Amino acid sequence: MSSGDEPAPEDERDVPAEDDQHKSPSEMETPPTGTEVGNDTETETGVNASTDPDSNSNSIDDAVTTQTEPITSSSGDHAEEDQRSTSAGPRADHGFFYRFYHANDGPLMFIREILLSALIVLLIGGLLFGLSGVWPPMVAIESESMEPNIQIYDLVFVTAPDRFSPSDADEYGVVTLEHGEDVGYESFNKPGSVVVFDEPGTIGPPIIHRPHLYVEEGEDWSDRADPDASDDRSCSEMSACPAPTDGYITKGDNNGRYDQVSGIAPVVEEDWITGVARFRIPYLGWIRLAFTGQAVLTPTIPLFGIAAVGSTVLGRKT
Repeated sequence: MSSGDEPAPEDERDVPAEDDQHKSPSEMETPPTGTEVGNDTETETGVNASTDPDSNSNSIDDAVTTQTEPITSSSGDHAEEDQRSTSAGPRADHGFFYRFYHANDGPLMFIREILLSALIVLLIGGLLFGLSGVWPPMVAIESESMEPNIQIYDLVFVTAPDRFSPSDADEYGVVTLEHGEDVGYESFNKPGSVVVFDEPGTIGPPIIHRPHLYVEEGEDWSDRADPDASDDRSCSEMSACPAPTDGYITKGDNNGRYDQVSGIAPVVEEDWITGVARFRIPYLGWIRLAFTGQAVLTPTIPLFGIAAVGSTVLGRKT
């Protein structure tokens, strides 16, 4: 055997290549395993095909740490938030309307009470107007001409003549004293209606008196008149006789003479009548008259809504 065919020494065969000497065990090539080559599904689903137990353990630990860290961090944030909310106390601002409604003092309470009083007046006034059909539906009495049946400072509820009119009323909703005596109809303790009338073109409040007679234009009504109320005058001695127009001869219950004899009013035409009195509230008219300086009374809240929708009427005394 020639020298060229001699086998290499045993030491030379076992010595690794120079490049391999500088590689770490992990960098050295390992033969592919069956899992890596033949099973792509496990690789795609995140299963580590490495056969290194330490590597698998470290990967699982990293995944668990990654998943649990956000949960721990989130819970801590909520706990800190709750603690801050509890320590700070309730600071909710309910807004202007809540404070306006619940204010117990200051300008908000004052404005609220003023608005509430105005609302009460509007509600009461609207209700009374709906019932009466006239505005204002309440009148305050400022003279003694209808006493003792309607007294000074009474507040009287009136309605349109055709509202709640009795069956014995005439076509204008009025019952005269003369007709009331015949049919037995009374209001305010005497036969006949009590009306509120306002002569056009005159200055002053309306008048509340009782109509005694209904006369027609040109009629000599002296023979139907009460001699005491007409001073027993003849027709020629009274300016309103013969009657210049159709209408009513009126008189205050506490007056001695007809309005048409004393000069308080001419014959009252039908369309001058603005309302018929239905009932009275004693002394409540003081509140209404206090606004005009004719009475001294401090208004109180329960009565303010009723009195404020009234007006003043004059029962003229002769």
